[in-house]
Amino acid sequence: MANKETDAAENSSMIVRDMDQLQKIFNQFDANKDGKISITELGDVLQAMGTRYSQEELQRVMGDIDTDCDGFINLSEFAALCRASFDDATAATELRDAFDLYDQDKNGLISSSELHLVLNRLGMKCSEEDCARMICSVDSDGDGNVNFEEFQKMMNSNSGSAK
Repeated sequence: MANKETDAAENSSMIVRDMDQLQKIFNQFDANKDGKISITELGDVLQAMGTRYSQEELQRVMGDIDTDCDGFINLSEFAALCRASFDDATAATELRDAFDLYDQDKNGLISSSELHLVLNRLGMKCSEEDCARMICSVDSDGDGNVNFEEFQKMMNSNSGSAK
């Protein structure tokens, strides 16, 4: 019985940590801190991450996410988006897109300077040395960069630990 109680406590704390992380990510998008993400804020963050969407594409994305049709993405809609389960092909595409976002020079590797650039664009202040340490923790071939396979392994291990 103690194991069940321990498991329940661990699952509960995991949910709280996930919600805390989700709130932090949401806050990165919510530039004016009004508790909702506008189409402009969505476009600004995507642009800061190195991707440009046309107004039509942004409206389509917003339409898919904005389930209450108020013209904004609230935290629960954002959470639903983040929790949405994707089929394997979509998940692989999403993972590749995420990798490509960081691989600024498109050489198939994420360097500490590329990681530093993207994280700072997203408002997450860290030094290039911090980024080098992050890369070192997943760099299994020791080349000082993260290739797609290392990125994939890291992302899969992170999603597994959240369960």
